[in-house]
Amino acid sequence: MNEIKGTLIPIGGNEDKGIEKEEMYTLEFVEEGILAHVVKEAGGKDANIVVIPTASSIPIEVGDNYLKAFSKLGCKNIDVLDIRSKEDSETEHALMLIRNANCVMFSGGDQSKITDKIGGTSIHKILVDRYKNETGFVIAGTSAGAMAMANEMISGGSASESFIKGAVNMYNGLGLLPDAIIDTHFIRRGRFGRQSEAVAKFPHLIGFGLAEDTGMIIKNGNDCTVIGSGMVIIFDGSTLTHNNEKILEEGTPMTMTNLTIHVLSNSDQYDIKKREVKVLPIEAPFI
Repeated sequence: MNEIKGTLIPIGGNEDKGIEKEEMYTLEFVEEGILAHVVKEAGGKDANIVVIPTASSIPIEVGDNYLKAFSKLGCKNIDVLDIRSKEDSETEHALMLIRNANCVMFSGGDQSKITDKIGGTSIHKILVDRYKNETGFVIAGTSAGAMAMANEMISGGSASESFIKGAVNMYNGLGLLPDAIIDTHFIRRGRFGRQSEAVAKFPHLIGFGLAEDTGMIIKNGNDCTVIGSGMVIIFDGSTLTHNNEKILEEGTPMTMTNLTIHVLSNSDQYDIKKREVKVLPIEAPFI
């Protein structure tokens, strides 16, 4: 397989500042520090940035939110692509924006809406092709937009029923990061259990649990660097010596032994293929 040339930036979301408690109705604001990394990776303030608020049930408000946020960082070439159906993903205007973008940013909300309305369309194909073949092309996403990057995508599930089989629901993602499963709002919403079950289902995949105001810059589909103020919890199921997920009935407590967990913070690095952590010295600068 040829080395992937593009960059992924999954982000764990932030405190809900929207109008409803349900995630799809929130503005899902991303702090300037994280967005500054997105802009830098995309080539700077002159980059063409396309925001896709498809996951949200308030796409106009969310789009305006990102227009203001990126403008505050000095960006001038920002477009909001409001895709609400597969047909919207096939318009010439939409395809032109995606072909010309240096960065595509997916908002938070309901990740299943992203794959239902974009998965398998011409936009999806262009995104995958450019991500694989173009150095400097960036796909970023917060919350639902981050979770949709995976192939095996968490589509929902109960955090309160942690470590119970059936606490996590899986769905097809966009397949940009096929070696991983991504969960977001990880610390604040207590999602340790549902990510554990996801990794129990797919122990050959790496689980990433992203805290809020925290993300990763992923180069070549492999080399991860943590950014932001929080933590990334990494689940490595390749070391499991006991995993009874396959034989359990739903609602039954699970057993997992020798699951490897790493807790990484700003500037720490992770190699997906080698499953190796590189932790910076204590005196290293915050990025």
